[in-house]
Amino acid sequence: MKNGVYSLLKAKFLISDDALKNWKFIVFLVILGMIMIANNHQYDAKNYKITELNNQVKELRSEFVDKRSELMKLKMESTVAKKMETRNIIPSEVPPTKIVVKRSENKKTFWDKLKIWQ
Repeated sequence: MKNGVYSLLKAKFLISDDALKNWKFIVFLVILGMIMIANNHQYDAKNYKITELNNQVKELRSEFVDKRSELMKLKMESTVAKKMETRNIIPSEVPPTKIVVKRSENKKTFWDKLKIWQ
């Protein structure tokens, strides 16, 4: 037991005659570890990007709500009337009337007009 631990500490398994297979396995483990570390870094970067984009979406959504409420206030008739009073334009006291245009029954279609030219 003491001899096995002592040979492990001296790294005799790396310089013995069959050390090539040990070196291959160690290189494989190192490459695998590097791949895992790189993968973890990419995952963290994507996670930070997703968090940043979510925060940006929240900010834009709140800005949209603010602008929409501002627009609703600006579109109100009382706000428009106040702004027009500065230009000496006042709202009409007479309500608007609807104009109805009646079509004549003998109106010719486009194809009927083409037939005349023939």
